[in-house]
Amino acid sequence: MTSLQPQASFVRARRVVFGIVLASFVLSFFHRTAPAAIAGELTRAFAINGAVLGAVAATYFYVYTLLQIPVGVLADTLGPRRILAAGSVIAGMGSLLFALAPTWEVAAAGRTLVGVGVSVAFIAILKISAVWFPASRFATLNGVTMFAGNLGAVVAGAPLAWIVTWASWRTVFVALALLSTALGLATWWKVRDRPEEMGFAPVHAAPAGGAVAAHWTQALARVLANPATWPGFFVNLGIAGSYLAFAGLWSVPYLEQVHRLPRVTAAQHASLLLLGVALGSVVVGVISDRLRSRRGVLRVYAVLYALSWLPWLLHVQWPLAATLGWFLLMGLLTPGFTLSWTIAKEVNEPAHSGIATSVVNVGIFLGAGILQPLVGWVLDRGRAAGDLDAAWERGILLLAGAAAVGALATLLVREPQRR
Repeated sequence: MTSLQPQASFVRARRVVFGIVLASFVLSFFHRTAPAAIAGELTRAFAINGAVLGAVAATYFYVYTLLQIPVGVLADTLGPRRILAAGSVIAGMGSLLFALAPTWEVAAAGRTLVGVGVSVAFIAILKISAVWFPASRFATLNGVTMFAGNLGAVVAGAPLAWIVTWASWRTVFVALALLSTALGLATWWKVRDRPEEMGFAPVHAAPAGGAVAAHWTQALARVLANPATWPGFFVNLGIAGSYLAFAGLWSVPYLEQVHRLPRVTAAQHASLLLLGVALGSVVVGVISDRLRSRRGVLRVYAVLYALSWLPWLLHVQWPLAATLGWFLLMGLLTPGFTLSWTIAKEVNEPAHSGIATSVVNVGIFLGAGILQPLVGWVLDRGRAAGDLDAAWERGILLLAGAAAVGALATLLVREPQRR
């Protein structure tokens, strides 16, 4: 640091920047999993079946998938401040449209706008972490980021299910629209892309993003042509895709219809799953940085997560306390996939960190976007045939199979060179 800008001032500024961007990321997680808690309300409000409900929920993931690579390019060129401020305002507009929607088509349009707006949050916080913090703390920061994000998802579980017992879900989303807009204004006012823009010395010798700004097409081509980039994409497709499809929509209906649990109790299970992911994300990042291992830790977590689906495949009937505990355990075993972002960053050039992380991140939302409506279609067919329990078996098998594919993909992951 320069003599005019003491370390304490830099640390305070960095906390403010990171905190505002993190708040936007937390809000994106709330939007991601909220449909699970209000699935019944949405079905009744718009008179829709399971496949349509899955499609409405998954529109978030469709647009998120399509925008990840463009967002990565924009993060490396325009910078996270501009894209996050604009994204927050767009998400606010989408949340308001969703809240006021008279039909499911309008609700899907609102959810699409929300997806457009919040699609920038994750790449923005990864870019801020890469530029404002030392590289040795990147995996740990990813863990902290996922911990906070999943706390937002926890609020979208049991607490939201309880809130909508006395307040309309539409009122909740109007409030979210106001919050999103406020975060957009705070981002524009307080967040800066690099320490130098606040008068501080750069954290890294060569500022991340400088080399790619004039030649982003070449940078994208390099990342896509790098074979070490792609294994993380397929890990995320299976591991994170199955987790988000389940936690974000189908976990609560599954527990209600198969295990005959009340909605609030089912939502408590979903919240414990999300809480487990939040806690596990911090642990996996710290373990990876301490052991200086990415691939090994990722493989162990992925295999254990895939195995954690076995009780639901084998129809194990447990007491309530045991099912609550197992949902928490599943959550603790899920976040090994978060190391894919660190791996993508470390197997590509530092200046291309936004693009690299966005490429592997596509797998997460593509997986969820495929699995959510696919499970809904399976359930509709089973309901029409009069055998919903068998349909749920097939739906859970789809999710467990995706998790197994993600675990197998870890065999292709290359251990990156630490920078």
